[in-house]
Amino acid sequence: MAQVPAATRALRVLRFLAGQPEPVAVERIARELGIPRSTTYHLLQAMADEGFVVHLADDRRYGLGVAAFEVGSGYARQAPLQRIARRPLATLVDRTGHSAHLAVPHGRDVLYVVEERAPGRPPLVTDVGVRLPSHLTASGRAILARQPASQVRALYPDRESFVDRTGVGPASPTALRSVLAETRQRGYAVEQGEVTDGMASVAAAVVDHNELPVAGVAITYPTGGSVDERQRDRLAAAVVATADSLTRRLRGR
Repeated sequence: MAQVPAATRALRVLRFLAGQPEPVAVERIARELGIPRSTTYHLLQAMADEGFVVHLADDRRYGLGVAAFEVGSGYARQAPLQRIARRPLATLVDRTGHSAHLAVPHGRDVLYVVEERAPGRPPLVTDVGVRLPSHLTASGRAILARQPASQVRALYPDRESFVDRTGVGPASPTALRSVLAETRQRGYAVEQGEVTDGMASVAAAVVDHNELPVAGVAITYPTGGSVDERQRDRLAAAVVATADSLTRRLRGR
């Protein structure tokens, strides 16, 4: 149980608004987050007073305010997650011999913030600063599998929400739900040829103290005969161990 429920709810509202492509109505915020409408309204009023949200009166919707941008800018300057993750990812590369990366959620995309390339491996599309569709990447699937179902539905309400890169991958909410169910059952996310032909990835989520995903740790390797299913499971175990280590560090343990 949260010690400061109002603060927890305000942060949940901020996270929800940050994941939306446009401002949203108070009724939808309340419904998606399971907060009473009157409570949601009072939270939004207080957050608007501090500049974290802005009320668009003509549209009767709320969006992120300038103060939220300032917080995001501060994160970019300090880059705590990147600092924490760089050495564990380098160790993961040494352990597996494959390139590793860290990605954070950014709407329907993941944004790659750390890339540790294995010696002699070809360059990957997952370079720092690159954004890729979450539903096609192993990192994105690891994150989506740990997000509340309501948030996934909000991100992917219909077929028009899905983009394609190589002609494979989920293209509907039903297909995505199936992929995420398999991810949760397996314990890690996989992707093969859905981002780059001839390459595959395994990934696991880093979660915060609320058990919400804040990042995905992944390694990418060539497809073909070099990595069979048993070897993939061993690679995945190393990725999961790295993600668990980062989770403990984020929680101060």
